[in-house]
This record gives sequence, C-alpha cells and structure tokens, in this order.
Amino acid sequence: MSQYIGNRYDFVLFFDVENGNPNGDPDAGNMPRIDPETGIGVVSDVCLKRKIRNYVELVKSDGDANSSGSHRFNIYIQEKAVLNAKHEQAYIANDLEPKSKTLPKEIEDQIRVTKFMCDNFYDVRTFGAVMTTEINCGQVRGPVQMCFAQSVDPIIPQEMSITRMAVTNERDIDKERTMGRKQYVPYGLYRTEGFISANLAEKTGFDDDDLDLLLEALMNMFENDRSAARGLMTSRKLVLFKHESVLGNAPARALFDAVKASKVVEGPARHYEDYDITIDKAAVPESVEVKTFDWIQPGA
Repeated sequence: MSQYIGNRYDFVLFFDVENGNPNGDPDAGNMPRIDPETGIGVVSDVCLKRKIRNYVELVKSDGDANSSGSHRFNIYIQEKAVLNAKHEQAYIANDLEPKSKTLPKEIEDQIRVTKFMCDNFYDVRTFGAVMTTEINCGQVRGPVQMCFAQSVDPIIPQEMSITRMAVTNERDIDKERTMGRKQYVPYGLYRTEGFISANLAEKTGFDDDDLDLLLEALMNMFENDRSAARGLMTSRKLVLFKHESVLGNAPARALFDAVKASKVVEGPARHYEDYDITIDKAAVPESVEVKTFDWIQPGA
C-alpha cells in the first residue's frame, strides 16, 4: 500500500458511442436516456461506476470476496452479491460477534469493522458505501464522486425492428420468426466531470496506487465491456487537474469551464474527429497542474 493521496484532483472525461445504447432507461422501453427539454443525452453516474468496478474486478481482484483475509482489490457491489456475507467477514477478521443492525458497542471496534471494508474492497474506499444492513459495518463517504455524463450536442434516439429466424416455443413453429426492437444512438460524444477529495482519501485509505488504477479504469472501462447493445463505445480524452493543496487551489467549475468540446463540421456529428477538444490553460492557475490522457496502457 502506498501513501494516501495528498492533493485534491478534479477531472473531465470524454467518451463516445457509435450506433449503440450507452445507458438505456428500463422505464422507457430501454431507450437511450435523454433530457426531454433539451434532447441532451444522459448516462448516469451509477452506470459509469459499474463499468469501473467491472474493470477493476477484471484486472485486479485477487481472491474470493466472501473469503476471509486481505483482498485489497475485491469489489463490494457485484452481480448477485450477498452483502451481509461480506460484512460478516469484517467481524470474523476482528474476532467480533455481529448483532442485528447495530455496530459494535466500542468505538474502536466500530472503526475496525469499517476499516476492514475499506481495506478489502476497492469500491468502498473509492466511492464509499452505506453498509447499515442486518450485519452493520457503518457508512463510508468515498473520495471519488462523479456527475451524470451528458452529450455535447443533442442526440436523436433511434429504434429499429429486428427479426430472429427462430421461435422460442414449439407451438409457435408456424410463425417461422419473431420480431424485436433495438434502441441506439447513431453517434454521441459524452462528457462527465469528477472529483477526488484528499481529505476523504485519508479516511478511507485511497492511495496513489488506487488513483492510478482509477485513471486506468476510466480510459479502459469500455474495452472489455463490448456488447451488441452498446455498439462502439470508447473513452476518448481524460483531462486531470491536480491541485497543489489538499483543499484545492481553484473552484472545480472554473477548471471545468476551461475545457471545451466544439463541433467542427456542418450538420450532425458522426465521428470523434467531428469535434475539437480544447483546454484554455490561461484560465487555469499555476498552482493547478493539467494532465491529459488519450489512452493509458493497462497494467502500466
């Protein structure tokens, strides 16, 4: 484990989608999410965090999340996870007996079970977690927070009919085929902003290695997440602002406003090259370092 981060960070991430559905809304027939008043496309922060979790689990998970022992890069929120079983390991590791929905009586023991969850689960010490279930491990505020991603320009969600040359049941054999629908966006460049707190990093143990892994995940989270529904999704550019101090040297909004994406073609955009992303470095204080990434080699 390296030293927890000692600087505040803010970041802007651009990613795009071609002929895919970046984040369908199950309450709207799985159509791509949009702001109905502006037509701007939306991808939830929860969706992006899920892809970060999946990437970390793919490249770093070092053991069974339900087993005892130290597994620093396990993932807490997993598909079909039993959260109480994970909480129980914190009590076993500290020789404590869990009581229904309550933390241990002693403050030191409360700290120990919560610390176990931070030490053993990457997403707990990164994003935080509410762990007040039947087996209570407390609550953690994570140092990394992300906003909804929004498309740079309005999108027009599309829907097409598709056919399947088979039927599910023998009674439908005379139908020969079945019909379905597919929802997609022809093209959209999306932008999201994020924040990394050094103060909260100290409390959860989020360190420099965790930060490097987060940046790697942001730039590679779509590379092993391919599906017919999502089309071609790619992280395009990451702009990282590193403050000299723990509390920061400029408002996040001022830094975000210095990053612009402008369309450089007439008519609808259909490729990443149809946009120009610029950073007004004159608007960034000297006490804030700016780094840009077009890709980060996995495992570098």
